[in-house]
Amino acid sequence: MVARVQVPSGAARGEVIAVRIAIQHPMETGFRYDLRGNRVSKNVINNLVCRYNGTEIFRAEMGSGIAANPSLQFYTVAAESGELQFEWVDDRGVRGEERVQLTVRG
Repeated sequence: MVARVQVPSGAARGEVIAVRIAIQHPMETGFRYDLRGNRVSKNVINNLVCRYNGTEIFRAEMGSGIAANPSLQFYTVAAESGELQFEWVDDRGVRGEERVQLTVRG
């Protein structure tokens, strides 16, 4: 799975920043049928976690009500330079991961 994460290129210590992630995933609900009339099996990302320098700062539990290619946004305080690590898993057990660096000044 491919993901795109957006964070500011730099932030002042104590600044509240927006963190955005978009994950390329079909998010199949299990209610759709293919061209042969067979049900497409359910496969959604059901858990997304973000850690900032190893500390969990965001968790989302998703279900079949989330559209394909889910896009999420949340806010955090820029405390120190470090890594934001995103991990997710879908119904088939396929795991994804993305990491970005955040530079904090001051």
